[in-house]
Amino acid sequence: MSSFGCWGLPTALLTLLCCSGSSEVTFEVYVWPERLAVEAIGSRKVNCSTSCVKPESGGLETFLSKHLVDQQPQWQQYLISNISQDAELICYFSCAGKTLTKSLNISVYQPPKQVTLKLQPTRVALGTSFTIECRVAAVEPLESLTLTLLRGQETLHNQTFVGAAPAPQEAATTFISMAQREGGPLNFSCQAELDLRSRGGDIIRSVSEPQVLQVYDATLKADTTLHSSWQAG
Repeated sequence: MSSFGCWGLPTALLTLLCCSGSSEVTFEVYVWPERLAVEAIGSRKVNCSTSCVKPESGGLETFLSKHLVDQQPQWQQYLISNISQDAELICYFSCAGKTLTKSLNISVYQPPKQVTLKLQPTRVALGTSFTIECRVAAVEPLESLTLTLLRGQETLHNQTFVGAAPAPQEAATTFISMAQREGGPLNFSCQAELDLRSRGGDIIRSVSEPQVLQVYDATLKADTTLHSSWQAG
């Protein structure tokens, strides 16, 4: 029968006669979430599923500790626990003799829990320089961290760590300024921001305790503290 003769037949028969040449089963494998950021030693649930109506087998491959929480013919839910390092999970299903997989990358992080700011010195003469130093205890991944030095709400300096080694590390940044005779607040602080959005997480922020800089005019006979500002050195 020619292909043109198929068009006058009922749909079911048309499918049988004109499309019987393709016997390969088409199906998909899914994993949720598609990306996952987990705090070190944390636990998360992962779902593996398939569009195959009657899969022959399925499962999840990983070197991490896993526990099958629930399952139905087309899906399985696992609890992944004690996640201590970056890992790849692989969901798989077999349907009509064909096996497909879907992978999920897990990124382990340590949030910036301890942020400290130090002014050196804390009391300076008008027109002299001072140093602002910010330090953050072990953070991971360091390349996702940004340290921001602030004077009030004003940003003085941003420090990123692109290309840092993938391991928990202390982060630090310094900035040198000059005390000037200008009105304005003298409160300084440091904000640590860990941006995990590209890894399936959120933005985690932590801010140091504010520090106050005292400025005095050395030309005055009386040692008077001034309301002064800064100027980038």
